[in-house]
Amino acid sequence: MLHIVFQEADITVLQKVIELDEKLSGEVWQIKDEFAVGPIANIYETEGYQQRREWWKEVLENSPYADAINIVDDKLTVHHLTQRLQEEKDDCWIWMGQNAHDVCGYYWLMSQLKEYQGKVFILYLNNLPFINEKGQLFYPNNLSEIQPKEFLKAKKLARPISLSEFEVDPDEWKKLCSENAIIRTLEGGKKIVSRSEDYYDAAILNLLNAEPLKLNKLLHQFYTKTKIQTGDVFLVWRIKKLLEQNKIVMQGDWTKGWKDITLSLADYKQTALYTTEV
Repeated sequence: MLHIVFQEADITVLQKVIELDEKLSGEVWQIKDEFAVGPIANIYETEGYQQRREWWKEVLENSPYADAINIVDDKLTVHHLTQRLQEEKDDCWIWMGQNAHDVCGYYWLMSQLKEYQGKVFILYLNNLPFINEKGQLFYPNNLSEIQPKEFLKAKKLARPISLSEFEVDPDEWKKLCSENAIIRTLEGGKKIVSRSEDYYDAAILNLLNAEPLKLNKLLHQFYTKTKIQTGDVFLVWRIKKLLEQNKIVMQGDWTKGWKDITLSLADYKQTALYTTEV
């Protein structure tokens, strides 16, 4: 059995699940790209793939993850996956949490696996209550939030991706690719909506004022005070765009890392009334 996840933290928790249930024994592989952001036009063609890679190079510049561009090769992962499905009796279980990262990764991946229908299973843990470490019920957005022992109940939800899903879901992904938005959000179920690249800007600006604020503290406040699920490196890319638009003032040097950066609003009186829908 092969297990597929879309976030690095999910690898560890799933390996702990396998330790609890030998029937789930198998390798855990990760699709590493974050398909909920960035260009996806012609994503399966060389031109589209290269355009996306160049975009990620810009986004990752001077970030703690700058080297990530050299270790992400999801095309090779899919190649190895299809080889395994062809040559062996392995089934593939795709694990997915209720977030745009996982759902977009699922669309990208499953659209390449139609000929293996019957061997590709889905476990989508959406709108399901689990028990946390304090014994309380909660609804997780990410697999890594779930206690390993709780997965033993969830495994019963594994089912083959149906023929109708192999028809409908790739069409939905093609639509998103043709829209080629920079941001994609999850609106419930598997419904992904395209958003403009400035979709989170108001939420960022709403946390700033005339007083300088460290970038790392801004990121912490963003995730604490909003329900938005997107990566910190993407938010920093948007902050750089807001700097270019003279909406934010910066102190520090990007080449010295994020810890050196301090931010404030360029004109607090003018921009203090920013609001956000998210």
